[in-house]
Amino acid sequence: MENLQQMKRNAMTIVRLTRSGRKKKPFYRIVVTDSRKRRDGGWIESIGYYNPLASPKVVQIDHARLDYWKSVGAKMSERVEKLSKQQA
Repeated sequence: MENLQQMKRNAMTIVRLTRSGRKKKPFYRIVVTDSRKRRDGGWIESIGYYNPLASPKVVQIDHARLDYWKSVGAKMSERVEKLSKQQA
């Protein structure tokens, strides 16, 4: 039973950006969350950040944790996929 619940949870996880910062000064966390939650809703784990206002833009991702979440079935949003390729 416990294994089934974990499989369901992993089947619906997504790695995406969640916005923080101030008005007109965005700062994004790269988080693992349930795909049914809102953009800025609760998240399971924060695995990095993205600062689009820094010069040059700053992207920091914990690739070990990203690989772990991908191995258990988490999907990546298009933007996170693009940022992870850019950093590597």
